[in-house]
Amino acid sequence: MRTITIIGAGQSGLQLGMGLLDAGYDVRIVSNRTPEEIFTGQVTSSQCMFGSSLAREHALRLDFWAEGCPDVDGIAFTVPDDKGGKAISWASRLDLRAQSVDQRVKMPRWMGEFEHRGGQLDIHDASLDDLERYARESDLVLVAAGKGDIARMFERDSARSTFDRPQRALSLTYVTGMAPREPYSAVSFNMVPGIGEYFVFPALTTTGPCEIMVIEGVPGGPMDCFGGVTDPHQHLETAKKIVETYLPWEAERCRDLELTDDLGVLAGRFPPTVRRPIGVLPSGAPVLGMADVVVLNDPITGQGSNNASKCAASYLASILEHGERPFDRQFMHDTFERYWDYAKYVVAWTNGLLVPPPEHALAMLGAAGTSPRIARRFANGFDDPRDFFHWFMDPDSARSYLDDLAPAA
Repeated sequence: MRTITIIGAGQSGLQLGMGLLDAGYDVRIVSNRTPEEIFTGQVTSSQCMFGSSLAREHALRLDFWAEGCPDVDGIAFTVPDDKGGKAISWASRLDLRAQSVDQRVKMPRWMGEFEHRGGQLDIHDASLDDLERYARESDLVLVAAGKGDIARMFERDSARSTFDRPQRALSLTYVTGMAPREPYSAVSFNMVPGIGEYFVFPALTTTGPCEIMVIEGVPGGPMDCFGGVTDPHQHLETAKKIVETYLPWEAERCRDLELTDDLGVLAGRFPPTVRRPIGVLPSGAPVLGMADVVVLNDPITGQGSNNASKCAASYLASILEHGERPFDRQFMHDTFERYWDYAKYVVAWTNGLLVPPPEHALAMLGAAGTSPRIARRFANGFDDPRDFFHWFMDPDSARSYLDDLAPAA
């Protein structure tokens, strides 16, 4: 039986670990926090999982919240005008529902399931010395989380990293009391050009159903205002003020907001970064990075947890297909490049939304307001962003697509 060690008990590490257990591998997952510490800790992400990611969880018998979590049925997109109204506004249903389960709820349950299925869960803050030991004891070591010396093992890939500094100041606020969106639930995405973005959607947290408010402020701009906020209730008031100032139609839903809990807030910033996938220990032993460790996107497109799911699925296929051959550096390189064949499109699309939108993109988003076909295609691109490169990302492709639609219109 081949032995695999995974550092990190998040979406990618646990999903991969469960898939490997089902295939008969001996799997150890190392977490620096207990399930109880995760459940009672601070929120870590907004994690809206789209249809294909939920399908992977179903296939692994991990969809424990399929009936208990509020559904996200669509995508709504709005750009305000300069008079307090809407310059662009449309919505479209998703082909497959999405859901968001707070990782404080999901990961403890998955950690228990991992042990129930026969996996070894070690609660330990892994160091480089620990990784050396894991490399001696295991056929393969994967790093799905890490900081300090572990994170520094994975060198920034300057050719694949567009930015070297944060492009948004980020904040999360988990709330109750928000009026539901009508006529169906959605990720309500609002873009305020030159200032930032606000999106909100239903979720399930430790206290039950909620809504997650995400604010992305252009650094130095008026939405970049959470740096000195330490009190959670002040954080909520700051978020409400931003919505009231720029998005009055969203503010109407926010009259009776309360925090889900005092740890249901988060603020920070980071540069979107692609790193080289192979880390080399002081002994020379290689380890393989995965998910956010090697491809870290800004949350503006909601791809973080979805990328983690797709990375885990891609790595699982590579490991199973590799059979009994050694997990050497060539295997690690090929395994990452197989995932990069998908992830590079997510990186390009996400980075494209972090810069001022080009004229053809605004034209296409405006056209979606009168064309349900365009709106549906854009909405479902969140589940598979590769489609955007056939009609949205390139000016010539966008023009050709609009020309094709003209006779039907």
